[in-house]
Amino acid sequence: MKAIVNKKYGSPDILELREIARPEPKPNEILVRVLAASVNKADWHILNGKPFPVRVMSGLMKPKYQILGADIAGVVERIGAKVTQFRPGDEVYGDLSGSGFGGFAEYTITSEKFLSKKPSGFTYEQTAALPMAAVTALQGLRDKGRISPGDEVLINGASGGVGGFAIQIAKVFGANVTAVCSSQKATLAFEQGADSVIDYNKKDFTREGKPYDLILDIVGNHPIRSIDPVLKKGGSYVSCTFSPGAIFLGPWMSARGKIVTNLLASANQADLQFISKLAEEGKLDPVIQGTFTLDDVPDALKMMGGGSLFGKLVISV
Repeated sequence: MKAIVNKKYGSPDILELREIARPEPKPNEILVRVLAASVNKADWHILNGKPFPVRVMSGLMKPKYQILGADIAGVVERIGAKVTQFRPGDEVYGDLSGSGFGGFAEYTITSEKFLSKKPSGFTYEQTAALPMAAVTALQGLRDKGRISPGDEVLINGASGGVGGFAIQIAKVFGANVTAVCSSQKATLAFEQGADSVIDYNKKDFTREGKPYDLILDIVGNHPIRSIDPVLKKGGSYVSCTFSPGAIFLGPWMSARGKIVTNLLASANQADLQFISKLAEEGKLDPVIQGTFTLDDVPDALKMMGGGSLFGKLVISV
């Protein structure tokens, strides 16, 4: 089978399209024929081995995960003897970050607990755009942020994969959403359901004086002390980027009745099923900025590393 392989840490230029042996599933594993995948910031960090704490997970001197790609959509090819939920021919999608990545390839293996049935009516490319970004938004808003109907929610970094899904999911939960993004992306934010938009080039939301019940921060470009005045008592601030301030100042703000926390999203089947339901109900619509072939994965990762994205980058395998 063909796969994009990285044997060392570095830039996208080190990636190679190679012919390698097709993996064989163990008794509790599933072999999936990958028809589409998508690129996430996690792929970029693991490719570069930066920031350094990434290497604690992915290998100190060389990458443990030599085929990147967490998000996949495809068809079950073979199943292990202990697999009970899926059969060959099932259309599935999933997040492989909990089972060693491997999505930038024609075939991959994973546990059934990281897969769900593909949403009906969605293409494989649309489906592959969902897993990591949509689940991150869901867990940040619902689990860490404790979102409730009527909440005033601010999403800092509302363009891009996680931000766009966060707008849509916050509206599902009945919140009033303020999106922070550039004016060029304001129209898209409104189309995704935002009630108001703050252009970060013109205004600093921490200086506007409006308090929020929940702030989901996908950018992490404000110190925690500047967040405090715009977070209501009883409110939650959730950082999707690792925030040392959330660790050190979180207890102080918690004592004042405000929850400050970091989010490390985790792949699981129940949340994938929840995302599938929203997609089938027309409440979740991925924005695909670009579609690439398998041998163009390096170009897609260069775009990811360059930032300023407004949607997902999808790989058609």
